[in-house]
This record gives sequence, structure tokens and C-alpha cells, in this order.
Amino acid sequence: MFQILVVEDDKNTALLMKTLLRHNGYEVFQASNGVEALDVMDVQHIDLIVLDVMMPQMDGYEFTEQLRSCGDNTPILMVTAKQLPEEKCKGFRVGTDDYMVKPVNEEELLLRIKALLRRSQIASEHKLHIGKITMDYDALTVSRDGVSQTLPQKEFYLLYKLLSYPDKIFTRLQLMDEIWGMDSDSIDTTVNVHVNRLRKRFDSWPEFKIVAIRGVGYKAVLNTK
Repeated sequence: MFQILVVEDDKNTALLMKTLLRHNGYEVFQASNGVEALDVMDVQHIDLIVLDVMMPQMDGYEFTEQLRSCGDNTPILMVTAKQLPEEKCKGFRVGTDDYMVKPVNEEELLLRIKALLRRSQIASEHKLHIGKITMDYDALTVSRDGVSQTLPQKEFYLLYKLLSYPDKIFTRLQLMDEIWGMDSDSIDTTVNVHVNRLRKRFDSWPEFKIVAIRGVGYKAVLNTK
């Protein structure tokens, strides 16, 4: 069971979030400001933080900045009434992972929490699990039904990136930058070549497919049935 810390000074909002999260299988801890939240994290393992911004004693920005300065990378979802672009930018600059504006849609909140927890688990384990598939980042291997194959480094990184963010569209330039580096002499057709290799290699695997977005780039689509 994942453990979520709700940091919110409004009692009604905190109660609603606590009820919603518990109903969906999460263990919930509460704090009414950043100081209390740090105290909770001193004694309790927390998998994710749902964080208000405007709070007494220590607001959400200061809390996030202090947590990140200590090397703590616990995922943070800011949920706040502040909606100006510069306020959102400030949240990301101090280290939040995601940002929602009140009033929030409950289904969207749960989906964002699920996505953040999934990415956090991938980062900590260096492994990605999709159905029968396991990708081991350190070994560059893809395993399914007990059979393992080692991919060329760039192919593995490309596939790992796409599958880590299903349905997210990555431009060719984004993929070039992250996998080959901005200083690379490769051109973006290199991405096309590697995608085609991956498609041929995993053509018979039903768990996923790599879809081209005309004029933009690629995304991975998972088969969850």
C-alpha cells in the first residue's frame, strides 16, 4: 500500500482528500503546514506528497525547496488555488513534479497520483514492468516469459523512454536531445531508423506498439486488455 502525505491547512479540503485517497486504497497521513509535514517525514516513509501552497508557518514553495535541498526526491503534487503561469513556474522551479489548480477533478487527481507513483517506482528500481515484460535499465535487457534479450544501448534507451510515459508524444528533437545528446552529429532521421528496428524486433509482442505522430514524433501505446 502506497503512503501519501496530504499537506493542507483547510480542514474540509484535507478531509475530502483523505477520504478520496483512502477509498482508492492509499494509506494517508496529514499535516496542516510545511513544518508539520517535515516532522511527519522524519518518522514515516512517504511515497508521495499532495501539497497546498498557501499555508501558515511554512508554505508549499518553501517546504518543497527545503525538501529538495536535502536530496529528498519524494514525488510532490501541488494542489493550489494559485493559477497564474508565473506561480506554476515557481512551483516547478523549486522542485514540484506536477501541479493542479483547485477545484480539482477527483478522477484527474487520482490519475496524476498514479502516474507519479509509477514514474517514481521506475526511477528507484531501474526496472519497468508492462504486463509480462520487464525492462532492466542497468542490464539493457528486455525479458518476457522467461526469455531475455540485450538491446543495443540507444535502442534500449529509446524504448525505455517511450514506455515509461505511455501515450505521451515525444518530438524527434526531444528524443535526439535526451538519448543522443545535443552535441551529437546524428540527424533526427536516426530516431526513425531506431524506431523501425524496435518495431521489427517487437512486432509480435501484444503489450505495446510505437505510433508515429505525423510531422511531430512518436508515442508508445500500451495494450491493457
